[in-house]
Amino acid sequence: MNAIIDYFETISSFHRGLILVGGIAIFWLIENAFPLFKMQYNKVEHAGINIFFTATTIVVNFVMAFILLLAADFTIQQNIGILQWLPSMNIWVYTILGLLLLDLIGAYLVHLVEHKVKFLWRFHLIHHTDTWIDTTSANRHHPGESVIRFAFTVLGVLIVGSPMWMVFLYQSLSVVFSQFNHANIPLPKKIDKFLSYFIISPDMHKVHHHYKLPYTDSNYGNIFSFWDRLFGTYKYLEREQIVYGVDTHMKPEENNQLENLLKIPFQKYRNPKS
Repeated sequence: MNAIIDYFETISSFHRGLILVGGIAIFWLIENAFPLFKMQYNKVEHAGINIFFTATTIVVNFVMAFILLLAADFTIQQNIGILQWLPSMNIWVYTILGLLLLDLIGAYLVHLVEHKVKFLWRFHLIHHTDTWIDTTSANRHHPGESVIRFAFTVLGVLIVGSPMWMVFLYQSLSVVFSQFNHANIPLPKKIDKFLSYFIISPDMHKVHHHYKLPYTDSNYGNIFSFWDRLFGTYKYLEREQIVYGVDTHMKPEENNQLENLLKIPFQKYRNPKS
């Protein structure tokens, strides 16, 4: 564990970029060889749109990274946050507890709030407009949403009291898990179901991308699946019944043109159908 801590205490931006690019490359190759759904789409063009949003997410996080660093340093120096108030414990228990709490606030909570607050939903909606979910869909976030998610990550750091190495570890795991559960790969159903009791499996997350309520408003987790089960937001739908997208934006000119996707948060609000 100490080797992991040492690595993430000094991890470079280059290495963090390699984790992101490497994850996309690996799952891209797997889903091309063994696709869950044989979707009729221009995979390169689709990836281009999603990689654009991935790049804007990277830029937002890079520009604002100093705030995250200040927040992590502040919690340690001022001895604030849940982890700082707990008694000494095994480093593995300490790390897993910290990752669970960061996932609760930095992933589950912000995702839930984005679905419940109309103004925030306008930005998150871009992620749901994707009608061809694959590994590149993982970071299909409007730049405005990237700022919102960054703010919740900072909030999570302050509440949890996590050191910076744990934040970098969490963010790296979050990227890979998101690429995994968005990937167009067919795990055996029994294995997927078993995994879903602990982590967000591909089938579990793809239910969240079903185009109609109430499934769109379910399965908010990113790494750990405990939160959805604990707070009653878990839903199940057979993979064969899933239709990707969101019912308010099913036309290609709405969901597959970069210019329109950037404008969606500022367009007239449409009520979703049940």
